[in-house]
Amino acid sequence: MAASLLRHVGQRCLWTRLGPSLSVRQWSLPMMMSIGHRGTGVAMSAGVSLFGLAALILPEQFPYYLAFVKSLSLGPALIYSAKFALAFPLTYHTWNGIRHLMWDMGKGFKIPQVYQSGVLVLVLTLLSSAGLAAM
Repeated sequence: MAASLLRHVGQRCLWTRLGPSLSVRQWSLPMMMSIGHRGTGVAMSAGVSLFGLAALILPEQFPYYLAFVKSLSLGPALIYSAKFALAFPLTYHTWNGIRHLMWDMGKGFKIPQVYQSGVLVLVLTLLSSAGLAAM
């Protein structure tokens, strides 16, 4: 009894402290895609920064580390998955950026078009990520 009361009070406090935009229970597709767009931008920026920092700090040259990864004899499924994970943020951010540029031109503002273009971005992202990973 006390545990359920504490849980109810805790949830009540959590939802009242959040702003109305963050306490939405049903997230819409455009909302999730906007968050994803920002997240992929941060992920790509962090990845490039870490790669550059590693190039400065690590003692060996890049071919040494590439040969080390090849010597691990990782399976093709793992290599494909890693390449897909690297290609996904790039393709998603690119396709969603094109979508935003269309909005800047004043096209696709109606709600059905927003959802259709969102689904199109997701499909194009998956297809282009798979294609890049297959290279």
